[in-house]
Amino acid sequence: MVEIEPSAGCNTRPSLHPRSEAERYSIAMVAACPFPANHGSAASIREMSDTLSQMGHTVHIVTYQTGQQDIAIRHAKIHRTGPFRPETNAKVGPSPEKFLQDWALLRLLRRVIQSEQIDIIHAHNYEGALIGVTAKWLTRRPLLYNAVNLMSDELAGYHFIRPAWLARTIARGLDWFVPIFPDHITAVSPELKQWFVKRGIAEGKVHMIPAGIVPQMFDNADPEKIRRRHQINGSAIVMYTGVLNAFQRIDYLLRAFAVVAKQLPDARLVMVSPLVSESHEREHKELADELGISDSITWIAPHSLDDLPSYLAVADVAVISRPECPGHPVKLLNYMLAGKPIVCFEGAAKGLRHLHDALIVPDHDCEALGNGVVTLLNDRALAASLGENARATVLANFDWRIICQRIEHIYRTLLGKPQRGGTQQEHHAFAQLQS
Repeated sequence: MVEIEPSAGCNTRPSLHPRSEAERYSIAMVAACPFPANHGSAASIREMSDTLSQMGHTVHIVTYQTGQQDIAIRHAKIHRTGPFRPETNAKVGPSPEKFLQDWALLRLLRRVIQSEQIDIIHAHNYEGALIGVTAKWLTRRPLLYNAVNLMSDELAGYHFIRPAWLARTIARGLDWFVPIFPDHITAVSPELKQWFVKRGIAEGKVHMIPAGIVPQMFDNADPEKIRRRHQINGSAIVMYTGVLNAFQRIDYLLRAFAVVAKQLPDARLVMVSPLVSESHEREHKELADELGISDSITWIAPHSLDDLPSYLAVADVAVISRPECPGHPVKLLNYMLAGKPIVCFEGAAKGLRHLHDALIVPDHDCEALGNGVVTLLNDRALAASLGENARATVLANFDWRIICQRIEHIYRTLLGKPQRGGTQQEHHAFAQLQS
């Protein structure tokens, strides 16, 4: 069964960049995940699809039955494997149920390609890529794979496959197998692009295209609403926003905050997650008890997408504790757009410069991470400067309206179309991110 959801107001706004009929393409976005959802790749797929739709292309998001009811898809069209089923707390990572949904998604994708005269399959993440590869073989449509991570970096952390060595072996196999078959790959970070190239993927087949932001998203933040709701008053607020899975290294964050708490006993760590994960939260709370910092932590889950800007508006410092991150953390872009001073490990500092738009410390050094937070809480002038520069960086380099012009350039290449003027200039706007 196929369910097509109409786009809210899809014909009421002019396209961002008018295109002739010959330059408008029909795109099948493969989202092998609950959609829409208030985290990670699902958010990027939604924003990318709506922007491409506004540019004049016809975007068909092919996805599961489930998703969050309170998040609007404004322009793209949605095709589901069955009647929409609201789900407010989607599970991140693999599960037996998702394998069954993926078979249904493949059948649906094939029907959508045929009925909607799809020009290009644009698949996201590993499951989407595997489905997209199969659909490419069946329909002879070109496939663009958007790579946002490596399985060797994440799969074992989901605890879905046991023992861990088996998960790591399968992950390495997927990392080798999946990139072989797409016609082109976009990697969300320079590190991820270089990983593909070093393992034999032709450099001309891989472009570095980061995730993006919608500049207006943080225009109407209401921090006082959050302070009243959670009785947050007076304390210096250190904030993390995101899921609590093992690969996020929340254990590092807690150990870093223990360093903060020793020097600034009134500081508070606010953990804001879009999803409820009782098992992960329980594990983290046990560590917080061992470290003696439980009374200084507020755990919040779930939260709505609309409330995210208001939560971040409360923060004095925002933290990412994931080291050696091959992808591009979407939370980093949110921190930047909110104008927050950021402390993070080197591996997560995508497109940032130390003491210009973030305070960056060596990977795995929890004490340095904690001392970095203390530095910014004590030096408010430095914190304000980093936050202002972070916002300027994200607005200059990560606007979806600019990023989608580069994606469109790849579409034209895959379809053998002549390139429009200005593409080279658009490409060089991202040169600093590839260095």
